[in-house]
Amino acid sequence: MCGIVGYVGTKPVVPVLIGALRRLEYRGYDSAGIALVAGDRIEVRRSAGKLERLERTIQADPVDGDYGVGHTRWATHGRPTEENAHPHRDCSGQLVVVHNGIVENYLELKRELQKTGHRFETETDTEVIAHLVERELRGDGIENAVRRALRKLRGLFGVVLVHAGDPHKIVAVRNGPPIVVGIGDREFLVASDIPAILDHTRDVVFLGDREMAVITHGGVEFTDFTGRAVSKATQRIQWDPVMAEKAGYKHFMLKEIFEQPWALQETVLGRVSEERARVFLGELEIPEAALREVEQVVLVACGTSWHAALVGKFLLEQLARVRVEVDYGSEFRYRDPIVGDRTLAVVITQSGETADTLAALREAREKGARSIAICNVVGSMATRESDGTVYTHAGPEIGVASTKAFTSQLLALHLLALHLAHARGSLEAPAARALIEAIAHVPVLIEHALKSDALIQSIAKRFYRSTNFLYLGRGVNYPIALEGALKLKEVSYIHAEGYPAGEMKHGPIALIDEHMPVVVLVPQDKVFEKMRGNLQEIKARGGSVIVATDAPPEEFDGVLDRERDSVIPVPPTHPLLMPIAMVVPLQLLAYHIAVLRGCDVDQPRNLAKSVTVE
Repeated sequence: MCGIVGYVGTKPVVPVLIGALRRLEYRGYDSAGIALVAGDRIEVRRSAGKLERLERTIQADPVDGDYGVGHTRWATHGRPTEENAHPHRDCSGQLVVVHNGIVENYLELKRELQKTGHRFETETDTEVIAHLVERELRGDGIENAVRRALRKLRGLFGVVLVHAGDPHKIVAVRNGPPIVVGIGDREFLVASDIPAILDHTRDVVFLGDREMAVITHGGVEFTDFTGRAVSKATQRIQWDPVMAEKAGYKHFMLKEIFEQPWALQETVLGRVSEERARVFLGELEIPEAALREVEQVVLVACGTSWHAALVGKFLLEQLARVRVEVDYGSEFRYRDPIVGDRTLAVVITQSGETADTLAALREAREKGARSIAICNVVGSMATRESDGTVYTHAGPEIGVASTKAFTSQLLALHLLALHLAHARGSLEAPAARALIEAIAHVPVLIEHALKSDALIQSIAKRFYRSTNFLYLGRGVNYPIALEGALKLKEVSYIHAEGYPAGEMKHGPIALIDEHMPVVVLVPQDKVFEKMRGNLQEIKARGGSVIVATDAPPEEFDGVLDRERDSVIPVPPTHPLLMPIAMVVPLQLLAYHIAVLRGCDVDQPRNLAKSVTVE
């Protein structure tokens, strides 16, 4: 969602803020701004649109200062205009605020403040925070005014403020959306995500919910919202900042697709023993005795991670022989789910900060469930609040449309399913060994899958003008049909639907004609003949087919039309690992179609990388 940065240090402030905001562009935004404190005044520059427009604004009207804050806005309250761009001032112009989240009671507060003479200039909920803090100023420090104001606010928010009357101080608070503080050499930074600060330091502190950081030239003090001191550990981020660059690729999305062999290798490294047919998840921290008592697993996630959860259901039920439910994070807590102390709640989240998923995690824990987070970000809220964690080790994912984080989640779910199966004694050693041997070869498998890139690009050239797509799969691969359709929607803005192939005759078949390309996943498994039957049904209705398969071409003689249809070869692997192999060509197809359509692949319209508000 919105990007937040703040800086106190010895470097020129504007380049630091702009550079940090640029590293947060992947979150999605529609306007940007900065505020710098120079002596007893605050200078603000804002613009609608991308950072380039803000830079032109600053070039035309230069600004400088001793320290400052910056923001990229993803509109919630108010249109994406310069007027509504952050930072927002109070009436005096001496205080500014940047904000990620939603103030639920902003209208009530706005009316109350207006009655006492406060003048509002924007349509945003954020401006209420600035006026509310201004009202609470008592001369005892901006941080105490913020604490008093926080008592009035309802909602989830990450907020950073500066006040010219309390110089050389930045106040940051978290109540939901992430806030991270960077500890550098004679400099300190605050941001809504790690990439913003990696150019300056790798030593970071993550704020917890209802915590505050007061940052000055002398250091950082951490408290809760009442002012009580909080002890915080500094963590060292191992990512190389170069990893967050495009490394010669045209887009981050393409780079991250091609990073999947490495990301999968990192996810599995040191965790499997082919000789012992065992999986080792040292960070899980849940005793095997407790796992043996589990009667139900609930997988909770949003978006792409929800598709990973659907695959996880097949894995856990088949390998661990345990009943599994899959739910959207945005729905779970609103239906009073049946969860108890024999339930294992597994939340899947790339960022570890997705608001709906965190709310579901808390709901499950309150009902007595043990919890596990499958997550890519060390120290994120989901990892701190869960009983155990399975890290995916995919590295930073900058493209909004998830690729390598998704396949790493799938592999992590395999590891978790095998670990749970061992604890429950539900899988014979030869079967476990066969899957573990296949897992060890997944990075090479994906390298082979990526060799179809040129072929997929040529297929994209045939179909990029299409306005609708249908994706079909069966069994453990039907969630990959859903994921393929989602990727196409996200980056190319083409309407697409994913379905279990067996459901085609229950409605979607009515859509199929010569204008409807159908992407069909046809692994050579126990439902191969049924999938080939689906292909014949599609062809009988004039549809063009794109088949992803590990079967030899002759298996489709008499079914496919070599002039109208396309076949993308997928390397063979263990049937339960086929979703990882199958999704790679669908990622590439979505990418190339989007590029041909001139879409902003890394920052699709209206989307954000980490959805940190409901």
